[in-house]
Amino acid sequence: MLLIFLASCSGKEPDPRLTFTERNRDVPVFEADSAYHFIAAQVGFGPRNPGSEGHRLTRDYLVDKLKAYAGPQAVYVQPFSHTGYTGETYGMSNIIAAFRPELGDRIMLLAHWDTRPRAERDPDPRRRNEPIPGADDGGSGVGVLLELARIFRDQPPPIGVDIVLFDGEDYGREGDLQYYFLGSRYWSANPPVPGYRPRFGILLDMVGGKDAVFPREGFSVQYASRLVDEVWRVARELGHEDLFPDQKGSSIADDHWIINRETGIPTINIIHHKPPRPLQTGVSFPEYWHTHADDMDIIGTETLQAVGDVLLELIYNRIR
Repeated sequence: MLLIFLASCSGKEPDPRLTFTERNRDVPVFEADSAYHFIAAQVGFGPRNPGSEGHRLTRDYLVDKLKAYAGPQAVYVQPFSHTGYTGETYGMSNIIAAFRPELGDRIMLLAHWDTRPRAERDPDPRRRNEPIPGADDGGSGVGVLLELARIFRDQPPPIGVDIVLFDGEDYGREGDLQYYFLGSRYWSANPPVPGYRPRFGILLDMVGGKDAVFPREGFSVQYASRLVDEVWRVARELGHEDLFPDQKGSSIADDHWIINRETGIPTINIIHHKPPRPLQTGVSFPEYWHTHADDMDIIGTETLQAVGDVLLELIYNRIR
């Protein structure tokens, strides 16, 4: 059954052009409270850093949820392992769910589901070696995608959609990029479907903060400017220009950076950070980033609603 599922995903070669047209289709309603519930469920398992009990419980939860929404035969767990800084070996898993697998014309929606094993930025030095709750950094993108999966079950999208949840994105120590993005690196080098070529990908990372702002991330503009233009156009038309300002953001190394470089699939990143100031070095992330304050208190349903609205309008009403 898995081979049949994977073969069906390869399909015909999709149109490589990033072209969009308003189609006047009915667009489903995004339920921000449901997405919030999915985030709270993840946080409730505890930190999801590889090797932890919370990591194991969350993996099972995500697999069960996606099987309920996509069907058992349309969910694939891609296991891999990684040797950590002190020589320990961690078992990790990318989780993939295909909606409308019979269609060759596809897009992909992405997030990472692991959480950071340390809190270097925490104001309390005694807690900097403890794993973070990861409500926004990890939990929010997954929460939005689980709500989209629920919607796709009830109102199938007009195009094939693959949800990919990466593990091991946030394992590395600050400045050591070789130990980040472990799941997207493995997925890019070991595609579950040979020759997989979706039209594009959209990565969600830190999309739930109450004070969120999503400028046009730099690598997204570099690799997929037409997709960025359309997403930010949709946001403006829906009245979300405060969250999606028409400003160039920083270039942020993230899972989309790996996918663009390693696979050539045009992929953008919707990520909370402030537009850079003149002469600024580094990226300006929210104050709770990589601290223990990244908990449910900083999650806002208004932000989740805006992100969900934009994605649903794009998927159901803007794709040719």
